[in-house]
Amino acid sequence: FSPQNLDDDAVSGLSWITENNVQHSLSQPAKTTRKPYCGYTQQTLSKSEQAEQESLLAAIEWPKPPDGKIAFEQSTDPTHSDFVIVKPRRFFKVGDQLEVLVRMKDFQGKPKQYGGDYLQARIHSPGLKAGAAGRIVDCQNGLYKVFFTLLWPGEVKVSVSLVHPSEAIQVLLRLREERPDRVYFKSSFKSGRYSETTECNICLPGGVPVCNFTDLYTGEPWFCYKPRKLPCDSRISHAKGGYLKGLLTREESLFFQSDVNIKRPILSSGPDSVIVNPKAFTDSLSMDRAEDPTVSPSGYYYEDQWRSRTHWIHNFNKSDDIIECLQGKVIHLFGDSTIRQWFEYLTAFVPDLVEFNLGSPKNVGPFMSVDLKHNILLKFRCHGPPIRFSTVFSSELRYIANELNSIVGGRNTVVAITIWSHFSTFPVQVYMRRLRNIRTAVLQLLGRSPETAVVIRTANVQELGPEVSLFNSDWYSLQLDSVMRKMFSGIAVHFVDAWEMSVAHYLPHNLHPNEIIVKNQIDAFLSYVCPLQT
Repeated sequence: FSPQNLDDDAVSGLSWITENNVQHSLSQPAKTTRKPYCGYTQQTLSKSEQAEQESLLAAIEWPKPPDGKIAFEQSTDPTHSDFVIVKPRRFFKVGDQLEVLVRMKDFQGKPKQYGGDYLQARIHSPGLKAGAAGRIVDCQNGLYKVFFTLLWPGEVKVSVSLVHPSEAIQVLLRLREERPDRVYFKSSFKSGRYSETTECNICLPGGVPVCNFTDLYTGEPWFCYKPRKLPCDSRISHAKGGYLKGLLTREESLFFQSDVNIKRPILSSGPDSVIVNPKAFTDSLSMDRAEDPTVSPSGYYYEDQWRSRTHWIHNFNKSDDIIECLQGKVIHLFGDSTIRQWFEYLTAFVPDLVEFNLGSPKNVGPFMSVDLKHNILLKFRCHGPPIRFSTVFSSELRYIANELNSIVGGRNTVVAITIWSHFSTFPVQVYMRRLRNIRTAVLQLLGRSPETAVVIRTANVQELGPEVSLFNSDWYSLQLDSVMRKMFSGIAVHFVDAWEMSVAHYLPHNLHPNEIIVKNQIDAFLSYVCPLQT
């Protein structure tokens, strides 16, 4: 890529140097409240894209606390807060709704008067290894309603936790809009024996020469500071640089304490379980619904097996079952380390699927496994920047949309995509742009080859502490995931609901879910690729 191919809107507010070393200084725009994301995003959106973006932003808008600073004592305290099951003693049967009322209080025990807290809730029966996520409604007065669909008989227990108080969410919002630089990246440039490393990001402050690596096909922006002596096209690699420290004031940091107000249980002030009776007659849950990525809950665990409410999942318990499904197919896995787990699981589980050593860096890829006997090709490739991987060679730094454009497709082609975690530190518009590009490429792929199976793996929840929350909070992931589900609904793609599969499970939350959860994701994935002939 030689940096002359520039469109002005991609670099407004930046300066760059073309190959003949003439420096162009563009007027530095006044620092506005960064509504368009830092100068480069005079994204030229069509009318319909603009309308979609506005409706998506409206849909994920989060309730705000009243104006003014709120003292820590007046913030939400999970220990003082409680929940009650509405009519816990009534006769419940499978299929009924269960309603729970959560009452928030502050550290002085006073009821909260406003909403905006982020909660997670599930029902579960430990003996049955059964679980399902709940749907939370913020009444915006300190009360929250949680709705569960009772999906199995027996004693069913309710668990509610405060992920972040509303006061912390305001801090996360501020960081997302004002400190998108809080994760930074770097690239190495090399010519002969001489090399330099410079900082890179989606946007860089102006006034310093930069290399413009904006993608020519998708328009995805990416910049690095220009090396002192080397040309821009001598870039050899991309890597994560690091995480900024000291992002919070002392007061703000009180809203992020592990044993106080990050992912803490809220206890019941009465019974915390109900008895659910079986249905009178054996009517199974109807499966005739079209797949809607916004259905809640989308499924539930029973005996540690995920059962979807929108399609039949069959269990691929033997490697032969997987071989039978994937025989003669090419499977492309695109995204971050959470879909690399699929590559690792399948390669380890199917003996005939042997990894071919491409000499790629560990954990980074690209990776490829081959089963010559059954003609199966499994590939993993990470998504384009921003990506916080150790070292990705420049030549392997590719955007999913461009990769999709080079796939012929057809009934022996399977594509699975996940993209979320590495976007959590940027304004949501950055993510929307990426998804628009991917969606266009998916629609074109399905247009030329409608029999191609396209599956999207959603985000999942993870373990949170004071540090991680500022970069990768579940709240950031939830916001991105809601956008993704809306943007891809009504398209012929399938969803593996990794979000609910991680919320509903009894194992502790983990960015890289445990193998039993990955196995359930794979069962859901393969059930789309090879639906049961009923």
